[in-house]
Parts: sequence; structure tokens; C-alpha cells
Amino acid sequence: FGDYQTWDDALIDTIGYDSDEIFKKVSQASLKVKTGEAVYERDSVLFNEIQYFWPLLASLMFVASKASGKLDIIDFGGSMGSTYFQNQKFLMSLPMHSWNIIEQPKFVDFGKKYIQTENLHFFNSIDECLESFQVNAILLSSVLPYLEKPHEFLYKVINKYSFEYIIIDRTGFIKRNKDRITVQRVSPEIYNASYPCWFFNKEKMLRNFQVKYEKLIEWDALGSANIESNFKGMLFKRLSVT
Repeated sequence: FGDYQTWDDALIDTIGYDSDEIFKKVSQASLKVKTGEAVYERDSVLFNEIQYFWPLLASLMFVASKASGKLDIIDFGGSMGSTYFQNQKFLMSLPMHSWNIIEQPKFVDFGKKYIQTENLHFFNSIDECLESFQVNAILLSSVLPYLEKPHEFLYKVINKYSFEYIIIDRTGFIKRNKDRITVQRVSPEIYNASYPCWFFNKEKMLRNFQVKYEKLIEWDALGSANIESNFKGMLFKRLSVT
């Protein structure tokens, strides 16, 4: 809803993503997945059958194949491990993998105490994670739209960290020639929440990558909205330095 001039303008009309209700529902659902009471959760909604998103999974396995089967990935904004548990059956077939989630402090604290496994870890920042793991990819799934300054964040990811691969998924794009700031209102059946949400001009987004990365593939991703938009996923590879 809306077409706001600034993030702060949109923020005034929202409850926020850091509400206790969201944390409570997501943490409870994640525990059920961890203990086997449910097989999969997404945004606190439990499923009795895993819904695979094959282009994303193929991208993960492709990254691992280029490193002799080793996958060390940062899942930025990865909640309590939704994508990890969704793909765990395939990830466990790899010779070695670590799935490292960067999240809000209360998610990290809960994750470390109740969700963390030998392969699944929680950190407060990218820098903290890199102290423990040599990461070969970063996953940005349904996270860029919810950052106040997504282009500045991408600039830092691309230029400071220089990950070999960057994966974007579940990100909304619009046809007009500039980005749009909206307010997303979550269905009360899930939880009572609202927060600012970007829709991006794809050409502007891709300009962030053009000097240092090449786009290998692009796919139609999960997601829909009541404004004209397309949700996409993309796999980028860092260009060789010559």
C-alpha cells in the first residue's frame, strides 16, 4: 500500500518487523520444525510437506559444485533457518556445509540456544560470521525489500566482502523507472504486523553488480503483490580480476 517519499514516512504507518508477536510465532514454529512436529515453516506458517523452490536449490548446489562440494553460506535475514530446513535433505548430501544466519539479536539469541546445530549457526553480523567461516556465497532471500538502505547494503556486500557468489531470491520488481517504497500489511491469519517494503527498478538494481559480478541465471520466484510487479531470483558470480 502507498507510494512513500521516504522510508521514515512509511515507518510512521507501520508496526515494525521487530514486534514481539512476530518473534513469538516464528520461534514457536521453528521449534516445531527442529523437533520434527512439522517438516517446514515459512514466515511462521507451518507446512506438512516441504515446498521446494528448485531454482534456488539448484543455485546452492551449483555453488557447492564449484568448491568440491563445500558450501559455506551466509543467509542474511534468514529468520530461524526456514530455508536451511527446507533444503536440509539435499544439503546433508554435501561433503561439507555450514549455514550461517545473520539476524536481529533476539532471533540470534534464541537460535543459538534452541535451533543451532552442527551445520546451522547464528550471528549478529557478517563480520562476526567471517571470523569463524570462509564463506563462498551470501543469500539475500526476501530481505532487500525490508532494509532501509538496500542499495547501500548491496554496495557494502559487493565491495567490502567480495563473496564469490551472491544469490537474490523472492524480491519484487516493478516496471517504472524508479524504486517504490510501500507499506506491507501482513494477513492477520499469520500475525498482526506491517512494515515498510521496497519494490525495485530492476535495471537500477542490476547496476550495483555490473562492474564486479556477472548474472548467471534469473528465475521467477515465490511472491505476489496487489501492485503490478514480478518477483525474481538471481545468481551472481564475481568476475575474475585481470
